Amino acid sequence: MNLLLLGRGKTGALVAEVARERKHDVRVLGAAENSHAAALTADLLHPVDVVIDFTTPQAVLENIAACTRAGKNMVVGTTAWYDELQNIRRMVELAGTGFLYGSNFSVGVNLFFDVARAAAAALRHEYFGQIFERHYARKKDAPSGTALTLRALIEKVSGAELEITSFREGEVVGMHELVLDSPEDTIYLCHDAKSRRGFAQGAVRAAEWLKGKNGCFEFKDVWRSLI
Repeated sequence: MNLLLLGRGKTGALVAEVARERKHDVRVLGAAENSHAAALTADLLHPVDVVIDFTTPQAVLENIAACTRAGKNMVVGTTAWYDELQNIRRMVELAGTGFLYGSNFSVGVNLFFDVARAAAAALRHEYFGQIFERHYARKKDAPSGTALTLRALIEKVSGAELEITSFREGEVVGMHELVLDSPEDTIYLCHDAKSRRGFAQGAVRAAEWLKGKNGCFEFKDVWRSLI
């Protein structure tokens, strides 16, 4: 496939590396080259099969609009824009393109979500829950998109909205912990990312999965196809 990667950060660099290992052609645009989505012209996007975005909350909405107008399918790993999700869904449906997003593209994290979904039943049996998340000191958003997704899925299952405590320290890649506590015992569920490579592999798999599809999807749709 011909992939266009938006974002030259740590995760973006790994996405490009993994995509090339999987024999895809990759072009990368950084923020300086694509201010306000100005580089996303019809000519530049014409040969592209799927666009992958790992930019910033400030840039992603303009990137989505430009790629959708050009009729290009898009995978978005950037978070903190979900307040606009309904508008994006309508835009994608009108354009007849494919759009896939996720707060975390790691297969391990999505397995962790499934385990947490099952464990959330404890909150109906006198357990009290909390979510803790740790990321590298320079991460801009808090709570993380992954922690917000975890809280939302637990609330859907149990009706309980859990408190999230965020830590920003050192070079922590990403750790998410669900603690379920009762007077009799405590349950700890934790996912600790050792590197960003798992995120990158998931993003490339998502782009492969999305090619030729129309509609809005989440990474959990890709995850379900893998299992």
